[in-house]
Amino acid sequence: MRKKKDLPVNWQRSDKAVKALQVAFYVDEQVQKSIRQTACLQGISPSDMIRTIINLPVSSPPKRPRLTASLCPQDYQELAKRYGVDSTDCLEIKRYVMQELIDFSNQYNKQKEK
Repeated sequence: MRKKKDLPVNWQRSDKAVKALQVAFYVDEQVQKSIRQTACLQGISPSDMIRTIINLPVSSPPKRPRLTASLCPQDYQELAKRYGVDSTDCLEIKRYVMQELIDFSNQYNKQKEK
């Protein structure tokens, strides 16, 4: 068995996270919605919001905040057809999707200003 000091430095730092367990809370939709909305308004994740509610420490915000979505090969094919690019060109598809997200945000913010 390897000792902690034998592990690469970046693995040693993630040791706490590896030992953490993800816990799911089955609550009604209204509870989920209020926690998610409050988290969003505060610019934090729902997980960090839960930690705040139950008075546990919250780690510093991520250095590279990001949005994620799961895309299967069929999704890439559909997006490639829509954008007129090769379905294997994942980077180009990602660029188009990012632009759609930016456009959505701009439109949302314009309507919010009215």
